[in-house]
Amino acid sequence: MTTIPTKGDRIVKAAVLIIAGLLLFAPFLFQDIRSLEVAARICVFIVLVASYDLLIGYTGIVSFAHTMFFGFGAYGAAISLKQMGPGWDAVVVGALSGVLVSTIVAIAIGLLSLRVKAIFFAMITLAAASVAMVLASQLSQFTGGEDGITYKTPDIFKTATKLMVDDNNKVVRLFGVKLNGKLAAYYFVFATCLMLFLVMLRLVGSPIGTVLKAIRENEARAEAVGYRVVAYRTFVFCIAAIIASLAGTIYAMWLKYTGPDTTLSFTIMIDILLMVVIGGMGTLWGAVIGAVLLVLAQYYLRDLMGTAAEALHGIPILPYALEPDRWLFWLGIIFILLVYFFPKGIAGTIAERGAKP
Repeated sequence: MTTIPTKGDRIVKAAVLIIAGLLLFAPFLFQDIRSLEVAARICVFIVLVASYDLLIGYTGIVSFAHTMFFGFGAYGAAISLKQMGPGWDAVVVGALSGVLVSTIVAIAIGLLSLRVKAIFFAMITLAAASVAMVLASQLSQFTGGEDGITYKTPDIFKTATKLMVDDNNKVVRLFGVKLNGKLAAYYFVFATCLMLFLVMLRLVGSPIGTVLKAIRENEARAEAVGYRVVAYRTFVFCIAAIIASLAGTIYAMWLKYTGPDTTLSFTIMIDILLMVVIGGMGTLWGAVIGAVLLVLAQYYLRDLMGTAAEALHGIPILPYALEPDRWLFWLGIIFILLVYFFPKGIAGTIAERGAKP
């Protein structure tokens, strides 16, 4: 049976389309290095958050090991590029290595742990993520330890690479933007992230997605109907791990550096959880909204507070309260307000309210 989109659904999808358009033309709309870094990070985190939403939002699985799979993909690419050189063969080998390791670990965790209660499974994944973090720090001959790994990517992504040149052998500009390797790297990130997001949309829109929702709503009933709950949960756990691993590879290609803090940090796991809650669980559209809002806040809230503090100079208390160093305090306040006014996340709440007559 086809579901008729509600007014709320249309609003959410329209917002996501606007975000997609802004990300598509980001290099031309925001012509500074920092903005491009922010846009690339948003693309990667949309995929990472959406893949986590497959677990917590569509299946009810609470995992703290998602950054571990993200790290496997990043380190796979980093080690391959460091050892084999900046070629596409190294990228493919690194990506496949990350996917293979992620799949094996996900199957092991899934089969051994998904039969236990949710809290115990969450603790097991937290332990696994902690082990991965320790190994990344200690196996310095492979991972670079705490310092991480720097490496070169394929030549097309070098900033000095000229995608198009004029008669004087100077790089061609389009709307003031140089058509160079940095632009190619950004569109590589955008295109690959878009493809992964569309794959996840297709998955949740398929009969498998319906089964996953049934398991989330009532596991015992789904089991009674005849669905093998552990098999489905292990399957979606593996899919989420694979997509997170590929997102890690993409991020490693963009940063040209991989270390524990950029891929395996528990801080990243907290960010993912916040993005899911802000956007709304059980809707991949919410992953887009949540990732955009939190990444923008992390990069620009401090600047906005500094500007506001200067503008309010001379007014008692306010300039002091808006000191840029207090940006985490205000980020927490904003998060609390979002949860209060949008209890099902922004996308979930808008969709629900739009469905009411």
